Amino acid sequence: MTTENTRTYDVIVIGAGPVGENVADRTSAAGLSTVIVESELAGGECSYWACEPSKALLRPALLRADAVHVPGLGHAVRGPLDTEAVLAHRDRMSADWKDDGQVEWIKSAGIDLLRGHGRLAGEREVSVQTPAGHTLRLRARHAVALCTGSRAALPPLPGIENLRPWTSREATSARKPPRRLAVAGAGVVGVEMATAWQALGSRVTLLARGERLLPRMEPFAGELVTERLREAGADVRFNVSVVAAERARDGEVRTTLSDGGELTADEILFATGRAPRSEDVGLDTVGLAPGDWIATDDSLTVTAVPGNWLYAVGDVNRRALFTHQGKYQARIAGAVIGARARGEELDTGRWAPHSSTADTEAVPGVVFTDPEVASVGLTVREAERAGRAVEVVDYEIGHLAGALQYRPDYRGKARVLIDRDRQVVVGATFAGPGVGELLYSATVAITAEVPVERLWHAVPAFPTISEVWLRLLEIRRDS
Repeated sequence: MTTENTRTYDVIVIGAGPVGENVADRTSAAGLSTVIVESELAGGECSYWACEPSKALLRPALLRADAVHVPGLGHAVRGPLDTEAVLAHRDRMSADWKDDGQVEWIKSAGIDLLRGHGRLAGEREVSVQTPAGHTLRLRARHAVALCTGSRAALPPLPGIENLRPWTSREATSARKPPRRLAVAGAGVVGVEMATAWQALGSRVTLLARGERLLPRMEPFAGELVTERLREAGADVRFNVSVVAAERARDGEVRTTLSDGGELTADEILFATGRAPRSEDVGLDTVGLAPGDWIATDDSLTVTAVPGNWLYAVGDVNRRALFTHQGKYQARIAGAVIGARARGEELDTGRWAPHSSTADTEAVPGVVFTDPEVASVGLTVREAERAGRAVEVVDYEIGHLAGALQYRPDYRGKARVLIDRDRQVVVGATFAGPGVGELLYSATVAITAEVPVERLWHAVPAFPTISEVWLRLLEIRRDS
């Protein structure tokens, strides 16, 4: 092993996923010399094992679910999906797990890319272990940004290291559908992958530890998803978890459940949460605990490390575990680093470009199941816990002409929460086919604090599903 002399940059970014790329893009555009260190594929989890491949698997399933109910079209789409074609599309959307395009973009943006495992080695210092066994030393004049993301968290089951379970990575990159797939987990990954593989021919058993799917969302969302999964042939079970599992010599996975039952499958997916990728990034060299989530302030600066030089951006700070939120944080962090490098005083007020307020006020998310679920802001339960007085307004989306044009048997529901004192929308949840496209309007309404009376003047086109906004406002005014 050899060690090179120290290379100096203005900014060092550890992690070349969408978050790290966006931080580096902003700092490079600000005239700061920037390097990204990446140990896997440039483009990160989202490009190869999460957002892109999962949506490629889900899109054909959801499109067929809609098309089969459209008059004049249903007979043409009732057969099984072409699994080989769907998986080939998934492979294309994942760039066949090659990062040539991402590397080309990084270079075109004037950013250096170092392949290897990067670790903090003290204040503004990073060591990089390269694939060839060399150790490179890097020093940052202004900032180091940890953009290492998160990974699937496996439950502490005895012998799990020999079980070879699926995580989100295996679930999005599998080469063929398993005949029987057990899914442990009722959150977004669990329900999306159950939807995808059931549609591709697997016999799916979905195990929910609690009483409903999507427990962090409004109850009606999980109820609609449960109904459609069961109609598609999935076995959805509640109040049950895996307490023991082993892979037999014949390859089967044999599980013991908390209710005393047993379940045999060909593969088991654990979709039971995320953990930070911070266990081996040198946190101990700056007084932090390896493996912990990294706390930051609204400028994405690590609060426990003095000197305003260390940033944690994206999943690793646990503020909001979505790719779009991580990219938003990256834009904030890039602006902060650039401003501090120029010696400017930061304005981190509520509407300042240096303040990551959207991580708490209006975090949007879409679950790409049948039906889709889209939400932003507070749920009723969260409002109650926070002591917020809200009006709850519900509407059956299937009553809209635009929804019936979408599919004649449309089933879905919309809910908005209105702050009683300020008379602005503070939460919205939509469940139904195609509702993901409603989410940005709700996000704008919440973020901009548009008065409800002013929303009356935002006229939705007829006949579209977005007309649900008019109906919600009518119900609220007439109540």
